[in-house]
Order: sequence, then structure tokens, then C-alpha cells
Amino acid sequence: MTAQTAGTAQLAIELRGIDKRFGAVHANKYIDLQVEKGTIHGIVGENGAGKSTLMSIIYGFYEADEGQIYIDGQQTRISDSKAAISAGIGMVHQHFMLIQNFTALENVILGAEGGMLLNVSMAKARAELERLAREYGLDVPLDIPVERLSVGLQQRIEILKALYRGARILILDEPTGVLTPQETEHLFKVLAALKEQGTTVMLITHKLQEIMAATDNVSVMRRGEMVAHVVTSETSREQLAELMVGRKVLLQVDKGEANPGKVLLQVDKLSWRDPSGVLRLDQVNLTVRAGEIVGIAGVSGNGQSELLDVLSGIRPLQQGSITLNGHQITNLEPVNPAQVRQYKVGHIPEDRHKMGLINSFAADEAFVLGYHRKAEYNHRLMTKREAITADCAEKMAKWDVRPQDPALKTANFSGGNQQKLVIAREMEQNPDILLVGQPTRGVDIGAIEAIHQQIIGMRDADKAVLLVSVELEEIMSLADRILVMFDGKIVGEIPAQMATETMLGLMMANILPDEVRQLQSGAQS
Repeated sequence: MTAQTAGTAQLAIELRGIDKRFGAVHANKYIDLQVEKGTIHGIVGENGAGKSTLMSIIYGFYEADEGQIYIDGQQTRISDSKAAISAGIGMVHQHFMLIQNFTALENVILGAEGGMLLNVSMAKARAELERLAREYGLDVPLDIPVERLSVGLQQRIEILKALYRGARILILDEPTGVLTPQETEHLFKVLAALKEQGTTVMLITHKLQEIMAATDNVSVMRRGEMVAHVVTSETSREQLAELMVGRKVLLQVDKGEANPGKVLLQVDKLSWRDPSGVLRLDQVNLTVRAGEIVGIAGVSGNGQSELLDVLSGIRPLQQGSITLNGHQITNLEPVNPAQVRQYKVGHIPEDRHKMGLINSFAADEAFVLGYHRKAEYNHRLMTKREAITADCAEKMAKWDVRPQDPALKTANFSGGNQQKLVIAREMEQNPDILLVGQPTRGVDIGAIEAIHQQIIGMRDADKAVLLVSVELEEIMSLADRILVMFDGKIVGEIPAQMATETMLGLMMANILPDEVRQLQSGAQS
């Protein structure tokens, strides 16, 4: 290591000319960045802007092709994650890196046991974790298996892991994606406490309202370049969105009143148990009419995923009935996803990797998944590959999928562009009923605007839309009626115009506010 100039001694991180290529893709283009000690610094940008690559370089997943990294004023080579941890850098990933059947304590000390005598190490770790919990408001039950803890508590464990290893710089990647509003509020209090104690936080998120609420400074990336550094108090959501996309962005969903028509989707007394016998859906009843969007809010893991899977034919119907576009389905007449599609049902799955794409397929192959037997894609015994490629190219241009290369493997697209490919595939089939799971998860602000407009367009074309999202702002903006799920049950329904984040957050914790109780009492009387 060599000393940096004294003028930047108050910087926790400085990047100079960081450049990274993956073949023809220029992911990071000579990036300069300064992050002040003891601040919360936001990093925003569209999908494919290079944020994840840059954070991976800081945390040692990749090494830069060119450029230097300075930590606390010292030039530092970060060749791997071990080197990053040694340099005082911790990272909390969007998808938690926890062993589910280990306790919180076991997860925290895994790989940092600190000696041959495990009992001694565990006792020291417990004392240190209790101190950290008191200092930063990170209380967690240390002796309960992680699989039994809420996602909010699991996230606290990830933060404790980083602090326990001596992190002075903490990177958080999309940290609020699976949290309730109350859990998000607590997280920001934790981050404020960390900042107060001198920890530097780098926050990567698509949620501009969180950037405005939590950060001191923001850096904006666009197409691999760093295009702006701003003081948060001197900017706005609208300005940040324009810097990210390169044009003005409509942040509020523009929609008129719904005009609900006939019932296209009806669910009656639907129950479903997983292979281990756990009741995941418990007597679910709902209807969705043509010309309306019904939103389902809830903390991830409360039955929303199973509901979409049963409705789309992925999981078998066990108890109750479903009516899709006039076709009744019971457990006596099971259906598969191909049959459900014949009833003019489109399905945008929650997990694009597990359910929506095959990463080893080219984009044009992924674009026809589930629809590959359609006449326009086939000629006798052979597929019309040219027709498939041409159709995919046209839709990639329409939906701004980048890069617009039908031959590129789906694994090589950013998460947001993978999502746009899946959404384009389903919506372009013009279904009468659209099942939508987390439509904008991992998607940038410009693409969110376009996707929301398309969903509203489906409603206004007399389609029935069932929307599942953990983003309360999204549910409140798009839905005409909001249902809340908790522990496999629908625990409440409320018109969207009456909903607030606080109200929905309480309902997601199975606490019914007085307004909701009055609505339910009126509906039952």
C-alpha cells in the first residue's frame, strides 16, 4: 500500500478510473467516486448501468481491468472478498447468504470462529453480538434457526455478520425489497445509528424515496459511466430519475377510474398444503373483474407465491375451485400451465430465474417459452427460427430490452432486462387474465414507468389483472382494490383510494386498523 494525498484523508472510499469489460460489454467506464467517512452514500442507475459490477469490484468479486481503489486514504488491492473484509468492507446482499437451519449465532461466526475451541469462540461471539445489538438496535434471537425468523430479522443478522468481522464500510444491495414499511423504518434507524458511530454506508436501491430519506450524497450511473454526484438535500426524486434515464420520467401512475365488468377470475375456498403438510393457502376467496386491477399486498412468504402458482397451473389444485374465463377448475379435473394458457391467461412469475427463463437459452428461445407451439412459430415439424428471431427483435425494441440481441444468452442480460423480456413475452400474447408477480423487482425507474403504463393499459382494455407485489407504493398506485395476505389467509380488503402505507403495513402484520374493521363489518352486515 502507498499513502494517498492528505487532501482526501476523510474519504472512506475513493475510486480512480475504474474500468471493467466483459468481452464486448463495457460494464464500467473509467469511474471516479469519492465516499466520505461516516456518511450514507446512495448509488442509483438504470438496469445495466454498471452498479452491481462496481460494487462487485469494491467487494472483491471482480478485479478492475484498470484503475485504483483507496480505502481510508491508502491504495488497496482487493483481489477477492477476503481482501475486502480485511480492508474493513462488508456487504449485505439482496438475497441473504444465510444457512437456514443454523441459528443466528452460528451464521454470524461461520468462517470467523477464531480458535480451535468452539465453545469459547461462541461465548465471545455472543458477548460481542449482544454489545452490537445494544449499540445499533440490531436485536435478534441468537439461538433460533434462521428459517424460523422473519426476513427483517434475517437482514439484521447479515448486518451483524459484517459488523462482527470489523466492517467500517457497509454496502447494502436493494435492502428493503422484502421488508414491511415498519421493518424498513427500523432499518433506516439502524443505518442512522451506524453512521453516528462512524460507519460508512453505501446504499444501492431503485427506490428513490428511500434515497431521499436515508442518504447524505448520491452518485448516479448511466450506461457504465458515472454521470453525476449530488448532495441529497439539494436534489429531488424527479431530478435523480432524469439523471438516471437521460429524460424526464413520470413518477406518478397516471390512470383514470376503473370500470369493472364481468368476473373473469374467481377463487372459492382455495386451500393448499406443501409436501411437508404445512398449510400455505387457507380458504382463500377472491374475484377479479374485467377492467380492474386487484392487488395483493403482504410480506413475502405469506402465500402469495403459492396462490399464483396454483392459479397458473404450476402447482396442483387440492381444495376449492378456480374459475378462469368461464372455465371451472377443481381437484377432480386438474390442469397444467399449457391448459391455463389456452384459457387466455398470462403469467408473469415472481422469480424470473426459477420460473420465467432458462438462462442457457438465447433471448429469442426464452421469448417463446410456453408459446413455442403457436402456428406462427412452426412449419410442420420444424420451428420457424427466422420468424421467432424477428418477432423477438421487434419486441425487444418495443420494450427497450438491452442489448437488443436475440442471440444473446438470457444469463448475460441484467436482471431488469431479463424481467422486461418475460413481461414482453406474456403481455404481447394479449391475455384476458394477467397474473403478475413482482413486476418491477430489480427494474430501474425508466422501465418501471413503462411497465406500469402497460399494466394500466391492460386494465383499460377490459383485462382482469391480479397483481402481487411487496412494493406498497406500487400496489397503492396500480390497484383498484387491495387484498392483504397473512399466513395464507386474506385478512382484509380495502379500496385503493383509502389505503395508506401505515394501514397496509399493520394489516400485513395481521393487525386490522379500525377503518378496515368497519369496512369488513359493513360488508358482512
